[in-house]
Amino acid sequence: MLDINKIRKDFPILNRTVNGKPLVYFDNAATSQTPQQVIDVIVDYYSNYNANIHRGVHTLSQEATDKYEDARHIIQQHFNAEKAHEIIFTSGTTHSINLVANGFASLIKKGDELIVSALEHHSNIVPWQMLCEKTGATLKVIPMTLEGELDMEAYANLLSNKTKLVFVNHISNALGTINPIKTIIDQAHKFGAAVLIDGAQACPHIKPDVQALNVDFYVTSAHKICGPTGVGMLYGKEEWLTKMQPYQGGGEMIDQVTFEKTTYAGLPHKFEAGTPNICGGIAFGAALNYMNAIGFDKIAGYEHELLEYGTKKLKEIEGLKIYGTSKNKTSVISFNLEGIHPYDVGTLLDKMGIAVRTGHHCAQPIMDFYKIPGTIRASFAFYNSKTEIDALVAGVKKAKMMLS
Repeated sequence: MLDINKIRKDFPILNRTVNGKPLVYFDNAATSQTPQQVIDVIVDYYSNYNANIHRGVHTLSQEATDKYEDARHIIQQHFNAEKAHEIIFTSGTTHSINLVANGFASLIKKGDELIVSALEHHSNIVPWQMLCEKTGATLKVIPMTLEGELDMEAYANLLSNKTKLVFVNHISNALGTINPIKTIIDQAHKFGAAVLIDGAQACPHIKPDVQALNVDFYVTSAHKICGPTGVGMLYGKEEWLTKMQPYQGGGEMIDQVTFEKTTYAGLPHKFEAGTPNICGGIAFGAALNYMNAIGFDKIAGYEHELLEYGTKKLKEIEGLKIYGTSKNKTSVISFNLEGIHPYDVGTLLDKMGIAVRTGHHCAQPIMDFYKIPGTIRASFAFYNSKTEIDALVAGVKKAKMMLS
């Protein structure tokens, strides 16, 4: 069991009030909160060794470089990548996906097929549509069921020798569904296709093992995992990263530059042009250390309790419908009140100090599937409590009464 009262003391923002009410933060799927331990690392960087990395012989530069590369090794170990240079620092999940999509532009040709799932965030749809427009490849979609699960039989029928890339999220940001990614990866590999998994929603709840999954690319953002915004990770198998062309040109990613020809640096620097978010990378490592010290098994167990409790309490409200009813899901509840727009409910909940997300959650195809404008999404983290869920339930009841 987790000591929730002790954990909550690590997060200063949880002490604040919103509209005169104690903050209840249930927008964790959009961004998690940051513990004092990570804030201290950020302050320490700017207070004591702020300098550019890899380029200086002076002490501050060397200290910053060491901390930044130490963070890369922390991330490597956390995701069990075979080699540290298979970890590429990016600005986040979206950047990581675009990096791969652009890298495949010279590897994809007309007549090739790419497969995406119906459960994707826009960030894992639009870059691939752009790649198809550039190359003449065809984009195919794994359909979803009413429960919010992928139709795996349909997926098997989509695969062929023309399939070159498959990209699926590990967990749906809109519904909380945990997808069977190991099966998806294994089946794609039978046809020689590469697989990219969007782990942005999974990494706060699950500790992925990229070698056990045998995944080709895995991407995530630090701000979902108690870290800062503006930094993320692309894991890529060395063989694929070597084949891909760089996404950006500039400093750090070069070996030799002349006006006649430029040669590129080796991994990981080949994909890390320009001055990176140094402090963000260091804080990313600190955030993973913080969560590992608590334990991802404990986190997952407690969050499942919150999910079951919240689901039970919300289902007792007449006229409330939950979207995404897979038995295999994480701590996200997406719901609507009959006849009431989700935005109106979200606005009233904010007046009560309760932060939820409303809208299509950058997953408009899911909302189109259900024929709804959006949902109210409550997403729980390991620092939330059942008392806060009670406040949400009371708030939803009040909103329903006011808006009906």
